[in-house]
Amino acid sequence: MKQLRSNVIRAGLGALYFSGAHHLLRPLLSGVGAIFMLHHVRPAREAAFQPNRHLEVTPEFLRATLRHLRSRDIDIVSMDELHERLMQGRFDRRFAAFTLDDGYRDNLVYALPVLREFDAPLAVYVASDFAEGTGRLWWTALEAVIAKAEQIDVRIGNSALQLDATTIAAKQTTFDRLHDWLRALPGEHDLAREIGALCTTYDVDMEALCRSLCLSWTEVKTFAADPLVTIGAHSVSHCNLAKQAEDIAAREIAVSRARIEQALERPVSHLAYPYGDRDAAGEREFALAASAGFKTAVTTRPGMLFAESAGHMTALPRVSLNGNYQDTRILPVLTSGAATAMWNGFRRIAAA
Repeated sequence: MKQLRSNVIRAGLGALYFSGAHHLLRPLLSGVGAIFMLHHVRPAREAAFQPNRHLEVTPEFLRATLRHLRSRDIDIVSMDELHERLMQGRFDRRFAAFTLDDGYRDNLVYALPVLREFDAPLAVYVASDFAEGTGRLWWTALEAVIAKAEQIDVRIGNSALQLDATTIAAKQTTFDRLHDWLRALPGEHDLAREIGALCTTYDVDMEALCRSLCLSWTEVKTFAADPLVTIGAHSVSHCNLAKQAEDIAAREIAVSRARIEQALERPVSHLAYPYGDRDAAGEREFALAASAGFKTAVTTRPGMLFAESAGHMTALPRVSLNGNYQDTRILPVLTSGAATAMWNGFRRIAAA
C-alpha cells in the first residue's frame, strides 16, 4: 500500500511537470512562501533495505533545491524573519525557510556546509531526549531489527506471528506492518515496551543508535553558535502529543523548551510537533503551543504559506523534501504549490 502511494505521488509529480500545468497554476497556488522540511542530510547509503529512505536527502539534492530557489529570486529566511513577514504582511518578495527535525548529527556535518554556500538560514528542532543520548528512534531501531533478521517473531494482540524477512521485498512488507502497528499503539509506554522487546530479542541497542545518529548537547551548542542556525524544540521524547493527556503534552512541550534554553542560554521561540500529521497534532496541540508562547509551530501537513497563515502561526504547513523523490525536475512543481494544493483539495489553509 505504501509503495502504491509512493508510485501515485511520483506519477502525480511527473504529470504536473511534463504537462507544464505547474507553470499555469503557480500564480494561483504558490502563496507568499514555503517552509521546507527535512530530517537527515547525508550521502546516499548503499544498503538495499532502506525503509526510512524518505527521511533523508543527499547534500547534492539540498544544494539543487537552494540553487533553484535562488534562481527564482526567492528569499531564504530564518523562522524569526518568516514570522515577522507573515505578521507584518510583508509579501513584496516570496520567501522560504529550511527546517530540519529531530537533531541529527548529519545536519551539522553535511547540511550546514551546503546552506553556508548560499548564506541560507536553517532551523533545527531538537528532541531533548535525543540530545541526552537516551531517546527512542524507534523507526530506525525497527529498520535495524529487520535488516539483520530473516524472520521476525512478534505477538500482536492475541496472535503470535512469524513475519518473513528473507528478501528485500519481504523485509519492506514486514517493516510496513510493524511500523503501522507501533504507530497505532494507544500510548508511548506501549510503544516503548514493544520496540524494546524487539530490540532485546534481535540485539539492537537503541541508546547506542541514538548516540550514533543524534547531536549531543555539546554539538547542539556548537551548531547554535553559527549565526545561520536557529534551534527549536521538538518535545522531550518525540512522542505523539495528540495521544497524551493534556498535562503530559503540555509538559513535553515546556520541558523540552526549558532543557534547550538551559543548554544554550538563549530563548527558544519555535516548535515542531513530532510526527506532525493530523493524528499527532490538532487544535489542542496548536493551542498548547500558542499558550506556551511559541512564535511559530510547524506541522508535517503539506502546504504553502498564504497571507491567511498569519492567523495560524502554531499550525504552519511545510513542503517535504522527500528522499523518495530526489529529482530536480520536481522542484519547480514543489515551489509552484500545485502538488500541495492538489493534496489539500485546493484549500489554502488546513489547520483544523
